[in-house]
Amino acid sequence: MASDLSNIFKNELTNTLEQLLGKKVKIAGTDKYEDIKDTSFIECNAKFDLKGISTGIIFYIPNSSSLKFEHLILGGMGELDKGNIDDETIDAVNEIVSNICGSFCTVSNAQSLPDVVGMKSEIKSSKKVDNSTINKQNSFIFKVLLDEEETPLIIYFDQLFLPFFSEVTGVEEVTKVQAVTPAPAPTQAINSHSNTTITNPSKNLELLYNVRLKLSVRLGTKIVLLKDILRWDVGEIIELEQMVNEPLELLINGVKIGEGEAVIVEGKFGLKIKRIINEDLKIDKIGL
Repeated sequence: MASDLSNIFKNELTNTLEQLLGKKVKIAGTDKYEDIKDTSFIECNAKFDLKGISTGIIFYIPNSSSLKFEHLILGGMGELDKGNIDDETIDAVNEIVSNICGSFCTVSNAQSLPDVVGMKSEIKSSKKVDNSTINKQNSFIFKVLLDEEETPLIIYFDQLFLPFFSEVTGVEEVTKVQAVTPAPAPTQAINSHSNTTITNPSKNLELLYNVRLKLSVRLGTKIVLLKDILRWDVGEIIELEQMVNEPLELLINGVKIGEGEAVIVEGKFGLKIKRIINEDLKIDKIGL
């Protein structure tokens, strides 16, 4: 049975949209895709590679949702009423989907799941299509709400990827293609050798105690326009999207592992940890 990445995917989808669009985002539910009033979509084809598997997800962003995304990612300066998808709309949606996929890979890799190792994504293509292109068999509608306003997304999961999203797809069986394993003889030899080398894992762990890791604290983010950046001068105050009462993100090697609040320690800034995302955090979650 494959690891279920459904909640990670939903969380990173909502988090990324909130950061890029500046709206409160939540997913009201998911359902098997049947039909939708929009006749045109932006199709973003994302390829995923993980542990010897090459698979993918295709995002179908309806015309109405695409224009809304473009309008918001441009700070409210996009043409919301232009009616039709153009190259600028496709570029904006491509950027959003790319960020969703990248964030999803980063968080999934941090979970140390045995069947999700070194997952990476790549956007293969983004283009305008009509609704006849959508494969209804493996497609699901995500009922996304932007400040309570419905902004639906259609997401198609490749056959190999279906079991990894069982909460959404209802598919739990791993296909035979995924179940292929190496020949028994070499595997036994490797296992026999590995048993002798991990008899004392604490000794191996001690070898990593002095490895230097980069700790950083993310104060907040904001989407800005290039013209605003060019106008910045010394003394400019930039308002971030994060509220002062929201926790700061604690990252190790760029991977979020917890949250906390800023404190002053002997005249220096510090962070008081308020929450650890996964208490049984392991070494390979932070990139070692």
